[in-house]
Amino acid sequence: MVNYNKQILFQALKISILLIVFGVLSQLYFAIGQSKHVLNLDTVPNFIIVQNNTLSSLSNPTNPPPKVVRELPVIITAYSSTVSQTDDTPFITASGSHVRDGIVANNLLPFGTRIRIPDVYGDKIFVVEDRMNRKKGYYHVDVWLADYWQALSFGAKRTTIEILEG
Repeated sequence: MVNYNKQILFQALKISILLIVFGVLSQLYFAIGQSKHVLNLDTVPNFIIVQNNTLSSLSNPTNPPPKVVRELPVIITAYSSTVSQTDDTPFITASGSHVRDGIVANNLLPFGTRIRIPDVYGDKIFVVEDRMNRKKGYYHVDVWLADYWQALSFGAKRTTIEILEG
């Protein structure tokens, strides 16, 4: 009976401490909200509020936008992780990584090369991590898609890729 009473008292103590902490935090939050020194986001450029509760930077001076070092005309197609479209390890790329959104196969560019396909994907950045059958040549880019039917219906498109610095 004594241990049971100690447990109840301990639980009551924990709840009391939590209520005190919550009360203090609530008062601080209210005081900050009432402060005349609240940051005015209209005077701070390059910030955005997301879902009314998150302040995010639109730009990062330590991470400038990637620079285009070369443009290359290519044929672009898509593939998926099916044995008929890959080798005997359909979920492992030629560079040894697992397939995922944002990877492409190409026989000309080194692994790790970052590219954009602006006519098809806008500013999305892809990384070369896979290779294609040699008969496809160098000026062919294959985008990995998770769905077989999406890859099949993608077709073939003539476009220009942007090879990015770094």
